[in-house]
Amino acid sequence: MPKAGRFGRMPWLWLSLLVFVIDQASKFYFDNALSMYQQIVVIPDYFSWTLAYNTGAAFSFLAGASGWQRWLFALIAIVVSAVLVVWLKRLKPDETWLAMALALVLGGALGNLVDRVLFGHVVDFILVHWQHRWYFPAFNVADAAITLGAILLALDMFKSNKSGETTP
Repeated sequence: MPKAGRFGRMPWLWLSLLVFVIDQASKFYFDNALSMYQQIVVIPDYFSWTLAYNTGAAFSFLAGASGWQRWLFALIAIVVSAVLVVWLKRLKPDETWLAMALALVLGGALGNLVDRVLFGHVVDFILVHWQHRWYFPAFNVADAAITLGAILLALDMFKSNKSGETTP
């Protein structure tokens, strides 16, 4: 695993880059391989590939707005990304899980930022459902990385042996 030094946990940016590359490559593939809302069943009744565009944020929040949301979400992603890089730089050597979490969120944020700025929408293609009765909104690799990173961040907050803390 990358070690911290003068640059904090910045070596974890390799994970951000990996998430970004896989995200962009998969979006490019599915955007060219599928037509809008076409479904390719992978696991019947549970999992499909499909192509959908999201002009909003998570769960299509503000997708119906007039277009201003594109730049608002882009600005938010830029600010969050800058904060994450600074945070990574300031991490201590023992904060590996936190570094991994931040790197995942950063890679996902940058992946969706590129879509939003270049195309005006985010390309989604993963569809989880249950017997055609329940559908989770379509998402992509960037969304999955952001979600996993957020879960790791939450778990990190509850760790009992954080540096500087004493356990009873």
